[in-house]
Amino acid sequence: MRDFKEYIAFKALVEEHLPDFLPEVNAKSSSLYEAMCYSLENGGKRIRPVLLLAACEFAGGEVREALPYACAVEYIHSYSLIHDDLPGLDDDELRRGRPTNHKVYGEGMAVLAGDGLLTTAFEAMNKDMLIYFDDSDRLKRRVRAAYEISKGVGCRGMVAGQAADIEAAGKSIAGGLLDYIHLNKTAAPIISAVKAGAFIGGAAKEVLTALEDYAENLGLAFQIADDILDVTGDEDKLGKRTGADNAREKPTYPSLYGLEASRKRLEALTEAAIDTLAPFYDNAEFFIKMAQYLVHRNN
Repeated sequence: MRDFKEYIAFKALVEEHLPDFLPEVNAKSSSLYEAMCYSLENGGKRIRPVLLLAACEFAGGEVREALPYACAVEYIHSYSLIHDDLPGLDDDELRRGRPTNHKVYGEGMAVLAGDGLLTTAFEAMNKDMLIYFDDSDRLKRRVRAAYEISKGVGCRGMVAGQAADIEAAGKSIAGGLLDYIHLNKTAAPIISAVKAGAFIGGAAKEVLTALEDYAENLGLAFQIADDILDVTGDEDKLGKRTGADNAREKPTYPSLYGLEASRKRLEALTEAAIDTLAPFYDNAEFFIKMAQYLVHRNN
């Protein structure tokens, strides 16, 4: 990862500007703001906003114009992790090596911190749209980007996958349902981030289609890699306990197909993601490196 200079540059840009779109909070609500920032500033790979910025650039757009949307998807991702860690869902005590939000601020404040980050994401995107009321083309791009993000994390995307994941725990399920869970819970926010960046960049139809196919394969591969790491990973590198999925009887690729078949599926999806960009190989080096990194990561 150290030689992946493009990723490092995009990630640094996101982290530099993450505070820019947080609203000013009244001192009487300072605990809420602290809880929001606690999770937002707790590191992470920033995969979704980085992919959004990269897609914007790939489509021919100006990266800095996409920053409100990149930060918005990271706010949404942070909210989802806060809520995932709650006792009613995954009941995790550690996230990236630190106590989870509810362990520091209490369950009630953790719920509100997640709510605050989610609503801040839409505030940031809508505020950006207001700037372009006199430029209908650029405004339309932003409306489409915000719509894609909304759809990808809502009840037709991430939330739907989370609901199906809860209901499937402890049950014997078919592979089709497991793919539905993974494609919605994990892949949908990745797809929506990539499409949002492409829209802001003014992507041509063939570019948008290729990026969407890439993101779908990448998103499913990403979750399968997580499933495998929960079985084989190093807790110190992961920053959280391993074996949690098995303890909660959650359906995963290894539990349904075994580790060897899961690894083969991961490799196949990675190759498929890369192959979708074959017509654009001269300009797709970032996306190829990203897919390869996500296969071989250890956290």
